Amino acid sequence: MKRSPISVFIVALLFIVAGGIGLVYHAKEYIEQSSMNYEFAWVLLIRVLAIVCGVLLLKRVNWARWLSIAWLAYHIVLSVSHSVPEAIIHSILLVIVAVLLFIPKSSAYFKHSKTSKE
Repeated sequence: MKRSPISVFIVALLFIVAGGIGLVYHAKEYIEQSSMNYEFAWVLLIRVLAIVCGVLLLKRVNWARWLSIAWLAYHIVLSVSHSVPEAIIHSILLVIVAVLLFIPKSSAYFKHSKTSKE
């Protein structure tokens, strides 16, 4: 299978877009406050990590599926401190992404990747 299944493509695109939008949004905040702190650096790192997850999913890197799930799980933990509806939405999104990344067609795509040691 040379092309990614539509499920993997959609999830990868979601991560790339979410990371890119978040990166621009938070970079704008940084420019406005013009001071770098650890919290801000962490936020930017998390946004860049989302983009990396999306790119690695498209490159058939198997462990990127787990990294993507961990990224979303982290966002659920963060969402709880904001609002319950936000946490619920992130939880539903986590379930949908997990299903899309681990359905048989997606698993076969990652199983036959060049980075697989099996």
